[in-house]
Amino acid sequence: MIGIVDYNAGNITSVEHALSFLQCPYLISKKPRDLQNASALIFPGVGEASYAMNQLKASGFDLFLKDFCAQGKPLLGICLGSQIIFDHSEEGDTPCLGLIKGTIRRFSSILKEKGITDSSLKIPHMGWNSIDWKQTTSSTNPLLDGVPSGSDFYFVHSYVIQPDNSSIIDGTCDYGFEVPSILHKDSIYAMQFHPEKSGKQGLALLKNFIKEYSC
Repeated sequence: MIGIVDYNAGNITSVEHALSFLQCPYLISKKPRDLQNASALIFPGVGEASYAMNQLKASGFDLFLKDFCAQGKPLLGICLGSQIIFDHSEEGDTPCLGLIKGTIRRFSSILKEKGITDSSLKIPHMGWNSIDWKQTTSSTNPLLDGVPSGSDFYFVHSYVIQPDNSSIIDGTCDYGFEVPSILHKDSIYAMQFHPEKSGKQGLALLKNFIKEYSC
């Protein structure tokens, strides 16, 4: 059974619709104890990092997610959920879950740092963008099976994942610079885009996650 973490900061409905379309049994809950027997978790998120972390702490999901991943169980973070699994976010100067080493930085700060002044690069980065798999890592991520490099996915974000170890990046999109878009370390996966809103290619990624980890 796939569990969906509901912590008042997630794009829950669209994820539910996607899993229903894929005919995948799932359980959604605001209570950690309800999800303790899930074979894998989907951790969606929209909005602001500090609010999301406060909601996780208030519900006990912060400690639950750390314990869940410490057991080697699979977790898929989507959008904000892909960010707050790292150590720290510049959004609200927020300490995050620390499941993977790295920081979340403002898009605008990175563009300025790199001297990129292209006025067409609007922030937030919103809309469709193609993702290229990294040849050295894509074969190790089972979620990419059968999904062509260069496929388009739907993004909405103003902050960028900056992992300490770049080898965990499986794919990037071009938005003035190479933006880490899909990553994984061990059984933890992160998708900066919204697979549940990305048509057949996004559904293919979710289907692969379900196939790999749903009991």
